[in-house]
Amino acid sequence: MANIKSAKKRILTAERNRLQNKAYKSAIKTFTKRFQSAVDDYKQNPSDAQLAVVQKEMSTTFSKIDKAVKTGVFHRNTGARKKAGLARLLKAAS
Repeated sequence: MANIKSAKKRILTAERNRLQNKAYKSAIKTFTKRFQSAVDDYKQNPSDAQLAVVQKEMSTTFSKIDKAVKTGVFHRNTGARKKAGLARLLKAAS
């Protein structure tokens, strides 16, 4: 345990940031899984309604990834790679 006051504050800050980063990453994984299941449903039953659901899920997932990149949770190349993978999934289903 740290003895210096600023080091103690830094430990608290680092823990807070770690939990926020963990929450962001978990949310992105959840949105990604929801997008993948929507794409699978679209593959099974292609329709305009299903495509709209897929587009909505894709939009929310992309938004969350962009916010994670903006706040520094992910490097911008990591965010771009994740988004490209999702787009590739959708293109393969079409």
